[in-house]
Amino acid sequence: MLTAAGFHVLLALASGPGHGYAVMRFVEEVSQGAVKLGPGTLYRTISRLVADGLVEESDEGDPAAPHDARRRYYRLTPEGERAARDEAALLARLVAAAGEAGLIG
Repeated sequence: MLTAAGFHVLLALASGPGHGYAVMRFVEEVSQGAVKLGPGTLYRTISRLVADGLVEESDEGDPAAPHDARRRYYRLTPEGERAARDEAALLARLVAAAGEAGLIG
């Protein structure tokens, strides 16, 4: 099972490679501001996901973005995609159970 921050990062990268700031923006946007990953949490989480083989650095970037040699891009590995799918399926089951329990409409 992933940490919440780990799942957020995998979810942000599920549609393609991204850099840390884009991941932070995605998480804040998709959670409507309820979740904010600070730089420390974000980069510790990315380091852990890299060590676990779920994320890797990517040479791909956004050709339209201004070049910044310090900006690192990350992408899911096949194992990372599998982990994100498994976690999403678990969360879907939990949401269904919460609905059946009358916790959500």
